[in-house]
Amino acid sequence: MNTPSELKYTKDHEWVKIEGNVATIGVTDFAQGELGDIVYVDVDTVDDDLEGGAVFGSVEAVKTVSDLFLPIAGKVIQFNSDLEDQPELLNTDPYGNGWIIKVEVADGADHSELLSAEEYQAIIG
Repeated sequence: MNTPSELKYTKDHEWVKIEGNVATIGVTDFAQGELGDIVYVDVDTVDDDLEGGAVFGSVEAVKTVSDLFLPIAGKVIQFNSDLEDQPELLNTDPYGNGWIIKVEVADGADHSELLSAEEYQAIIG
């Protein structure tokens, strides 16, 4: 199971990479494996200010639809448009070209719920 140590993680199986005040967010390798073949990614929250924990979109796999939860409060500033034609990037490159959104992190946003790679590994076993 691939869990890059430079990223932060959530109990909802998303990863977060914070650079300055911008967070890039995607689903973990574990999550994509559990979902199976991803066929559609729906994000209609671009330009929305959302609280941490809010649903920012959903991922549709062959057998299920799963909500995506924003790990940190902020404004959704970009959706990875490559996912419109290639949703399978979440399966093939979850930590690279399969990123889902970029968020301008809200001032004073709480990072305390984010997990290290080691803490996330302990959750997924």
